Amino acid sequence: MPNAHVALTINGEPTEVAFAPYKTLLEVLREDLNLCGTKHGCELGECGACAVLLDGQPVLSCLVIGIDCDGRIVTTVEGLVTGGRLHPLQETFADLGAAQCGYCTPAFLVTAKALLDEQAHPTRDQIREALSGVLCRCTGYQQIFEAVEAAVDRAAAPDTGTAEAVPYGSGEVERREGPVAGRRESAVLGHRFSGAGGEKPR
Repeated sequence: MPNAHVALTINGEPTEVAFAPYKTLLEVLREDLNLCGTKHGCELGECGACAVLLDGQPVLSCLVIGIDCDGRIVTTVEGLVTGGRLHPLQETFADLGAAQCGYCTPAFLVTAKALLDEQAHPTRDQIREALSGVLCRCTGYQQIFEAVEAAVDRAAAPDTGTAEAVPYGSGEVERREGPVAGRRESAVLGHRFSGAGGEKPR
């Protein structure tokens, strides 16, 4: 069976990728593009762990066929970091303990981002409804809702321009700021489950 060839934008970067035409977007992201922040879960569209943004809207990537993404815009959790800085949602999830094992965190983050892009000051009920499709089995939802609310306040706070951007993935975050900042590079970005040596665990 010949490969499908698709051109799309992933995390702001024009991307061309070839893959078996039966693959889902989830499989293309993890297996062909090495973007392992998006997680395998039930693969039935029930747990929400595989959520990404497609043209700005949350979708379950295990239910989206890769060839249907030609010309589309995909945002994964890796795309939330801009200019070496974490997104306010990533910071507040780490600071408030909204990420425990971290497996569901990437899906919560991108889904919450879509909500805040459309509704700058959502109510608790709006947050609860927007995130209802993602299941968490360890942390509980209270910290997650509070982290989204805190991100709203943090995003609205004036940027003094005095903080130095620390490149994500450099290890400098943990050296400068200690274990809490280190968690921002692991659980908040889903990298505790991204594997080592090229391995892509489910």
